[in-house]
Amino acid sequence: MAKKGENRERITLVCTVCKEENYRTEKNKKNTTDRLELKKYCSKCGKTTTHKEKK
Repeated sequence: MAKKGENRERITLVCTVCKEENYRTEKNKKNTTDRLELKKYCSKCGKTTTHKEKK
């Protein structure tokens, strides 16, 4: 039986406008090999901006 979360890794999402690290989440590295890019709310900018996965 597979262990829970063995293909998942923790990632940090960074605002593309102000470069603030706002969110921590998990992704399945087997299914999603490219960098994650989501629209999220940035508290420093005060608006919804694109957040990309940190290196």
